[in-house]
Amino acid sequence: MSLLCAASIWAARPESGIGSPELQFSLLRILFTVFVALCLCLDTARAQATSTLQGRIVDPEGAVVPAAKINLHNWATGEERFTESDSQGHYKVAALPVGTYGLEVRAEGFQKHVVESLLVQVAETIVQDFNLKVGSISQEVTVVAAQQLERASMSVGHVVSRQMVQEVPLNGRYFLDLALLTPGAVTPPQNGFSAVPLRGAGAFAINTAGNREEAVNYILNGITLNNQWFSSISFSPPISTIEEFRIDNSTLSAEYGQSSGAVVNIASRSGTNEIHGELFDYLRNDALDARNFFDFTSTKPRPFKRNLFGGNLGGPLLKRKTFFLFSYEGLRQRQDMELNSLVLSEAERASASDPVVAKLVSLIPQANFVDSSGTPRFVSAASAPVDVDTWTIDMSHNLTLRDKLHGYYAIQRRDFIDPRRQGNTIPGFGVHSSSRRQILTLNETHTFGDAFVNEARFGFNRIHGIDTPNTQLNPADFGILNGHNEPIGLPQIIVAGGSLNFGGPSNNPSGRGDTTFVGADTLSGMLGRHSFKLGGEVRQFLDNTFRIGTGAFSFPTVTDFLNNRGNSFSVTLGDQSSSVAQGALGFFFQDSYRFRPNLTFELGLRYEWNITPEERYDRFIVFDRESASLLRVGAHLDQIYKENNRNIQPRLGFAWD
Repeated sequence: MSLLCAASIWAARPESGIGSPELQFSLLRILFTVFVALCLCLDTARAQATSTLQGRIVDPEGAVVPAAKINLHNWATGEERFTESDSQGHYKVAALPVGTYGLEVRAEGFQKHVVESLLVQVAETIVQDFNLKVGSISQEVTVVAAQQLERASMSVGHVVSRQMVQEVPLNGRYFLDLALLTPGAVTPPQNGFSAVPLRGAGAFAINTAGNREEAVNYILNGITLNNQWFSSISFSPPISTIEEFRIDNSTLSAEYGQSSGAVVNIASRSGTNEIHGELFDYLRNDALDARNFFDFTSTKPRPFKRNLFGGNLGGPLLKRKTFFLFSYEGLRQRQDMELNSLVLSEAERASASDPVVAKLVSLIPQANFVDSSGTPRFVSAASAPVDVDTWTIDMSHNLTLRDKLHGYYAIQRRDFIDPRRQGNTIPGFGVHSSSRRQILTLNETHTFGDAFVNEARFGFNRIHGIDTPNTQLNPADFGILNGHNEPIGLPQIIVAGGSLNFGGPSNNPSGRGDTTFVGADTLSGMLGRHSFKLGGEVRQFLDNTFRIGTGAFSFPTVTDFLNNRGNSFSVTLGDQSSSVAQGALGFFFQDSYRFRPNLTFELGLRYEWNITPEERYDRFIVFDRESASLLRVGAHLDQIYKENNRNIQPRLGFAWD
C-alpha cells in the first residue's frame, strides 16, 4: 500500500463554547431543572462530606431523660449547635462539618456532663450515649476525649485522618496515594489505565475491595469529582486543602448511587478563628541520580529537575462568623525520557528513491549505536516538561445560629509534552497536551427546630483540554495525500512492528470540553428511635468533543518502508465532532432504627434513572441487527436504545456492637 491516499470530505466543527444558542438553551434548561429539583427538596444521590451525631440520654437507673439540652462547640471556628433530647431520650445533630468539638449535656436534677474533645470525621454517623448522674447542675462530669464507635450505619469504610493527610510525606503530594494504606486497597498493575500514575498528575483512580478502577465514585463536599468519560477522578485537589477523606468499600447505604464500587468522600479544609499559613518548596534533581543502566551513550544521568512549591493562608474575615482558606500549588518538572529506536544505516538512507519516503527519511536521526546483532540504533532522550498550577479558595459564613453557607472553588491548569505517545521511538514527535479543570461546590445548611436539618447543594465539575501533535507538519508537503492539507501533523509511521515509530499521534488533534452540573438537597431528621434521610439528585452532563485523525501507516520491514510498500493504512476522514447531553435522577429514603442500644437496623430504598443521552445535531449512529445496516438517530429512529427507567434498589442491613 502506498503512502498516497485519496482525499477526504470535511465536516464543519461545531462550536464548543457557551456562546452558541443551542448550548445557552441547554444551560437554561439545566438551571431550571436544578431549581425545580431544589424546590421539591431532592437529596443528593451521593453521601455528604458532613457527619451526624446521635445518641440517647438516660439516668443511672436506665430511665430516659427528656428535654436534656445538648450544646456542641467547634473549637476551630467557634460555631455552636444546640438541640434537645425528645420524650424517649433520643437526640440527633446532623450536617456537622468535620472537626473537633466540645460537648455539654445539661438536665435539671443531674450533673452537667462535659466532653472536651469529640472528633467528628467525614461522612460518618457517631453514636454517643450519655448516662447522667444525679446531682446539681453546678456539678460537672468531665471527659477529656470521648471514645465513639460508628454503630449506626452498615457501610464498611475507613477514614484517612487530617493528621495523616497533612503529615505523611508523599512523593508528589497526591492524596490518592494514601488510599493504598486503607484496608482492601491494592497497588495497581502496571498495565492498568487510570490507576497507573501519570507524570506530574499522579493516579486518577484506585483499586480497592476487588472493584474495577472505573467503578469508584469520587465526591468533594457532596459534589461529584468524577471524570465522566473514564469514571476516574477529574484531578487531585492540593493536599493542603483536604481536611480528610473516607473510603467506603462495601455494604453501601441507600444514599450512595451511580457507581457500583467504592465511594471516596472528600471534605475540604476550611479556615478557623486563628490565622494560619505555610510556604513550601520540594526540590528533586539529577545531582543524586544514578545513570540508567540501559543508557549506552552517556556516562551521566539524564537531566531531571522537579520543583513542587506553593503555600496557603487561612483565617477569619469576621471572628466566629466568616472564614477563608486560599491556596496555590505549582509544579515545574523538566525531564528527559529515554528513547531507543531502530534507525537506518547510511546505505539504507541512500537507497530511498521514492520522493515521499526520501522526505520522511530526513526526519529520522542517524545511528549513534550498533547493537550486538549489527542493527543500527539511535539511543537518546527527548524532553518531557510538565507545568501544573492549582488555585483554590474555601469560604464559610455563619448567617445565623441556624443557617450556614459554605463554598469551595478549585481550578487547575496543566501543560505537558509526552514524546512517546502511541509508541514514538525518535525525538521530535509525541503530543502536546493542555487542559483546565475546575470544580465548584456551594452548600447551605438550615436547622429546623431540634430534630430536622436541611442541606442544599449546587456545584459543577468541568474539564477542558486539547491534545495536538508536538510537531505540526503538513502531510501534503511530504506528498502524503491522507485527506489533510494543513499543518496538523503527519500520520503515524510504524516500521518493523514498532521498532521504528514516528509521526502522529494518529488520533490528534483532538479536544473536549465537558461539564457536569449537580443540584441537590438533603433532609435529615429523627422521630423517636428512627433516624432518617430522604431525597434525590438531579445531574446534567454536557460534552463537546472534536478530533481530526491523521491516520496510521504500517510497514512490515525496513525494506518495505524504503520501497513504499505498506501492509495497512487506517484513517477516519473528516472532523469527528459530537455534542452530547445526558441527565440523571436519583431518589432514596433511608431509615436507621435503633432497636436496642447495641443493635441498629438500616432499611433503604433507592431509585435511579440514567436518562438516554442526546446528540445536539442527531449524529448518533447505531447498528440495526434486523436490517444489518447503520441507522441515524433522529432520522431513522428516535432513541439510541430503549429507555431504562425501572431501577429500584432495596438496601437492608444492620450494625451490631
